[in-house]
Amino acid sequence: MSQTIRFFLNGQKQEASVRPDMTVLDWLRSTPRLTGTKEGCAEGDCGACSVLIGDPWFAPRQTQGEETHHEGEVHYHAANSCILAMGQIDGRALVTVEGLKGEQLHPVQEAMAENGSSQCGFCTPGIVISLAGLAAGKAGANDDDIHDALAGNLCRCTGYRPIVEAGRKVIRAGGAKIAGPQVAAFAKIEPHATISASGATFHQPASLNVLLQLRKERPEAILLGGGTDLGVALADYHSGWDEVVSLAHVSELRAVRETENHLSFGAAVTWEEVLERVAGFYPSFATLIRRFGSTQIRSMGTIGGNIGTASPIGDGPPALIALGAEVELASLSGHRFLPLEDFFLYYRKTELRPDEVIASVSIPKPGEGQEFRVYKISKRYDQDISTVCAAFSIVREEGQVRSARIAYGGMAATPQRAGQAEQALVGSSFDRKAIDACAAAITAQFKPLTDWRGSADYRLKVAANLAERFWRDVAGETVEVMAL
Repeated sequence: MSQTIRFFLNGQKQEASVRPDMTVLDWLRSTPRLTGTKEGCAEGDCGACSVLIGDPWFAPRQTQGEETHHEGEVHYHAANSCILAMGQIDGRALVTVEGLKGEQLHPVQEAMAENGSSQCGFCTPGIVISLAGLAAGKAGANDDDIHDALAGNLCRCTGYRPIVEAGRKVIRAGGAKIAGPQVAAFAKIEPHATISASGATFHQPASLNVLLQLRKERPEAILLGGGTDLGVALADYHSGWDEVVSLAHVSELRAVRETENHLSFGAAVTWEEVLERVAGFYPSFATLIRRFGSTQIRSMGTIGGNIGTASPIGDGPPALIALGAEVELASLSGHRFLPLEDFFLYYRKTELRPDEVIASVSIPKPGEGQEFRVYKISKRYDQDISTVCAAFSIVREEGQVRSARIAYGGMAATPQRAGQAEQALVGSSFDRKAIDACAAAITAQFKPLTDWRGSADYRLKVAANLAERFWRDVAGETVEVMAL
């Protein structure tokens, strides 16, 4: 059955009868002619195409595994429209730079103009959108928050000082809410179960059972989480998605559960939501999450999608493996649970069966005597592909290492544990001799490739050196690396 895509566009109800795999950027520029949203990289990197996406926000809260939901205001977050499919905005609100201005300029627009924060202007709409999203959603934001909000927006003309100053001005004045529909209005545009147009079909199951039935009946359909990986091919290579099963509305996959000892994230939980939960438990993991994706990417990309793509350079898996993460796989036949390191078989091949989906990922909370760090080496500090990613977790008891988990990305065809390096630490007093043995074991185990990110020799040296960095970091010697 053909259905129109329904959403709010700049506060007004909108219907679009287009293929659900058309990018939002292409639609905005071609149909309503809202050309303030620019196309730059078409890969989700430059931020010129940034828009705000609004959802009725339900914040999960739990105590000892008992989950409740509290309805709040419509939550707006920045997203890259170049890698966002039209089907993904069904039932949501979309705000472009044109929609920020009412009778008067939005405070961010006014501050940018008064502060001389724009030259050529090509990047400016995306920057305004990013700062407007921050001003609407984070009371008391500081300079770190402003820099984080702008990490996904490139500007080659103005320089960031006057842009940051404009952001400070708006934040200090108390921020600014986004004018738009209230939560109750979204009942008029509830997402369709299926959208079909021009040969493309977009399924939006609302429960795990319906998702698993679709997965069994349509094993070749694309499973779509946030689309931050798949969307690049959609935009860059002009490939089409004839049949998609979206995970965005599956309630079980959107759940976050907290027990006394564990955190469990549904596969469709975004990295922004993961960041909010893990920051207090694992600050080093939180730093990694901020680095491997901008706000626009973190608000779309999901923890299940990051695992499911099975990339050898995915930043999430090394940290999760070192933490002892367990992945839940679900089908109509039942559920099974695997240590995450056993999920990856070989390059881009996983344990996932044709009728299965990733349902959740769980990690233990920190234990007594545990030290955890994760390090990413890349050519650029923010938003870059890893050359090497290393994660270390040890538990010390009475001065000795009782257990160790070490995992690497970018060193093999899959994310891998460094078993011999772990054994070099277990039972040691975590001294120079143990670290040297650990580094030697890392060098002996891995045989990385040479590519444009780094040579095999470079990777081996970096991987071994990160063991010493972990040792010195735990001892309090590491100097913080600042982004320039």
